[in-house]
Amino acid sequence: MGRQRQKRQEGEGGPKSGYESHGQRVAQARDPVNAGLGYAVRMTESAFELLQPAARRADILFVCDHASNRVPEAYGTLGLEEGAFAAHIASDIGAAAVTRALAGAYDAPAVLAGWSRLLIDLNRGADDPTLVMKLSDGRIIPGNRHADAAEVQKRIDLFYRPYHAAIANEIAVLRAAGVIPTIISMHSFTPVWKGFKRPWEVGVLWDKDGRLAHPLMVALKRAGFTVGDNEPYKGELEGDCMYVHGSLNGLPHVLVEIRQDLIATPDAAAAFAARLKPILDEALQAMGPAKIQYTRALAAPEGATPMDEKTRTELEAAAFRRLVAHLRERTDVQNIDLMNLAGFCRNCLGDWYREAAAEKGIALEKDQAREIVYGMPPAEWKKRHQREASAEQKAAFERASSSEAAGKK
Repeated sequence: MGRQRQKRQEGEGGPKSGYESHGQRVAQARDPVNAGLGYAVRMTESAFELLQPAARRADILFVCDHASNRVPEAYGTLGLEEGAFAAHIASDIGAAAVTRALAGAYDAPAVLAGWSRLLIDLNRGADDPTLVMKLSDGRIIPGNRHADAAEVQKRIDLFYRPYHAAIANEIAVLRAAGVIPTIISMHSFTPVWKGFKRPWEVGVLWDKDGRLAHPLMVALKRAGFTVGDNEPYKGELEGDCMYVHGSLNGLPHVLVEIRQDLIATPDAAAAFAARLKPILDEALQAMGPAKIQYTRALAAPEGATPMDEKTRTELEAAAFRRLVAHLRERTDVQNIDLMNLAGFCRNCLGDWYREAAAEKGIALEKDQAREIVYGMPPAEWKKRHQREASAEQKAAFERASSSEAAGKK
């Protein structure tokens, strides 16, 4: 089986949502650790913990899918002895503490799971058969053993959807503020699995977007860590948290797996987070400004007829060709008009085409790529169709440019 599926087997790795808008958040500090961070902390009784800095200083969103080992009172202990909830089958040991410490160090928001993955695994697609695990690390979970489709749906509505809605909401808030956030997901893994001593201290999981993963691995190795590239699991499974909130939104993202013996105590987790922050700083700087970049075909809306990725890609290509044909026909629409109204123009489309080609190892000159959009050499199009911009157009362009620059600060 694949590495990601292996994690599912070993267990590592509607209704009220409990979510409040920014204006409704209540400043609470339920324990000394959180109080010391200066955060507005609210643990919902249904799905998630939200950490919100008093003043955001970083364009980062931290998430921790396996943060908690708690189970709602109505579910008791799922038929397990209490000691089971101190083990890795219930949560990613140390990951929550590292997440809170990093969020505090960056003054960045964070969304953490409110309940144990034994109840429902938040790092799964909603249709994943391992969403509610009946067997974990070779142990039967009595409270899940007879969970039918209705029970699974109940847990999705009560505990799964609100958590993912909270992440989506934080992304929407940042996007509305003109910010393109980078998502960093924190996890942890056991030092030994089925007798195999895992050599990695940190694993970096990623799918097709390596913008942050690649420089992060370089920085971790430079700092002396033994690093796993998509180890001990793979980061390419559709439906998981980073696929839904990172890949499908075109946002830079990475999933960091830390070996649990390195962060097993509060002091160890705090020390590890302090060591990890400058490494993340280096990787983020090497990545450069965050941009929207799609590496997967866009998902069809909920309720639409399912389609495979090849079909989606073909449809998106057809839409692109239709757009290019339309722009070739509408030579009366000037590039400055497009920039003023939509923030892009024919040149941008050509440059995006060139960047996509470069990712496939195909080298195109700038004017070659732009000619694909213009239907002729750009200089020829300019000679035939470009008009002198009016004072009003120039003023609008300056306003739009100033507004975009302000939003990136």
